[in-house]
Amino acid sequence: RMECVKVDTHISGEIDCSDFERKLMQNKDKPAIINVNIGTTVKGAVDDLDLVIKTLEESGFKDRFYIHCDGALFGLMIPFVKKAAKVTFKKPIGSVSVSGHKFVGCPMPCGVQVTRLKHINALSSNVEYLASRDATIMGSRNGHAPIFLWYTLNQKGYRGFQKEVQKCLRNAHYLKDRLNAAGIGAMLNELSSTVVFERPKDEEFVRRWQLACEGNIAHVVVMPSVNIDKLDYFLRELVEKRAVW
Repeated sequence: RMECVKVDTHISGEIDCSDFERKLMQNKDKPAIINVNIGTTVKGAVDDLDLVIKTLEESGFKDRFYIHCDGALFGLMIPFVKKAAKVTFKKPIGSVSVSGHKFVGCPMPCGVQVTRLKHINALSSNVEYLASRDATIMGSRNGHAPIFLWYTLNQKGYRGFQKEVQKCLRNAHYLKDRLNAAGIGAMLNELSSTVVFERPKDEEFVRRWQLACEGNIAHVVVMPSVNIDKLDYFLRELVEKRAVW
């Protein structure tokens, strides 16, 4: 098995490139494979891709690294965030992955991985009984998912996705501000729509709202389906419950 080296993160959840540099220098005899997060699972942190590339090159790893950008949730939102660095194959990255069932809203779990042609050629193989070349990772895939993705992309278009991203970010800031105003500690990364706050003490409340928790924190991922009315309803109930916990 390939050896995995963990890199420290900041309190925001973003990669700590100072520690990343230290770990690189400790493993200078090996090439590096790096997973760059475009929205971490719990805190929605977006790693600084440009700084990661700069750190690799300044540490002597030029042309000796492979970067995968994990954009499962935020990969399709980041192009519409003004301050965000571009995730593009004009930079020395190897692949990008996004989910189709999260922000896009495909009714079944699915994902898309975009990579360079040389990597696809290395993976793909001729399948005699199909009379075609298979370039999928698992050897098969759901045929309905691409249709749903194609339909949604065509229906909403660039402007439609742009409006939905702006709505998500605006509502996320609204939720964070309302939580803080109610005396509840909350955090929102600058490029994210994931609001992190104190874990509710009532597990029934956690189950009712299907809150994802880790340790003493919980989060709300603000997606297009989450409107102000729903956030206000959640906030009212949270504040009422906290009064008796």
